[in-house]
Amino acid sequence: MNTIAAESGITEHEAEQIERANTTGRTPVVFIHGLWLLPSSWDRWAALFEKSGYSAVEPGWPDDPQSVAEAKAHPEVFAGKTVGQVADHVASIVTRLQKKPAVIGHSFGGLLAQIIAGRGLAAVTVAIDPAPFRGVLPLPISALKSASPVLSNPANRSKAIPLTYEQFRFAFANAVSQEEARQLYETFAVPASGAPIFQAAAANLNPWTEAKVDTTNPDRGPLLIIDGEKDNTVPWAIANASFKRQKRNPGVTEIKKIAGRGHALTIDSGWKEVADTALAFVQRFA
Repeated sequence: MNTIAAESGITEHEAEQIERANTTGRTPVVFIHGLWLLPSSWDRWAALFEKSGYSAVEPGWPDDPQSVAEAKAHPEVFAGKTVGQVADHVASIVTRLQKKPAVIGHSFGGLLAQIIAGRGLAAVTVAIDPAPFRGVLPLPISALKSASPVLSNPANRSKAIPLTYEQFRFAFANAVSQEEARQLYETFAVPASGAPIFQAAAANLNPWTEAKVDTTNPDRGPLLIIDGEKDNTVPWAIANASFKRQKRNPGVTEIKKIAGRGHALTIDSGWKEVADTALAFVQRFA
């Protein structure tokens, strides 16, 4: 067994990616997925960044299955995973990298990316359609509707919740064709822990919430927030409120709206436009 994997909760695959990044000496790029997706949702991004001279690291959330089929067969493995648990897992990977990485996250992965940056562990960060953190106040109706499959039942906090196709269509794939939405659902969608949704929903009522970001740390580094114009799950109001809080940081803080795109912008047929935007920002600083 790999030494790194043997001494931690890091998987063999994650340990191999860490060692590869450290051996090559390339700047690592850590990709953090959000709810209802797996690390493999970043594979095309990883290939693009590798081609541009970086070393890709695609951590899972603790106990993530290897494949969508396995995830659907064993949804229980997702249950109970919290923002704090995942942030600590990602931090344990990042701190084993010999070079400070670029960190890119989508949705709850975008929140996690900002948490990692707030700990001073990122060289540069891109948060795409990021879930809100404590201090981000807007609650648009579409965001509440997107979260309703989880929030509608308090018992869902401790469960793994799948999305129906109709729920996925609204929350992720509203800005693509029906045919593409169905393909995305079958290719990428997996059950997800209900806990982070409840944590984000209650963040402004709970001073001890794990869904919080140190936005003032001078070691945060440059940050870009990207948001899809038609995103129902993280509408512009949420992304812009996150930007306004992050803007207080002395580091470079920017925001970009991608026209005509929904929450699936990292996995749909237009993914490369978003990836190129993120890559250009990373290249400026790492």
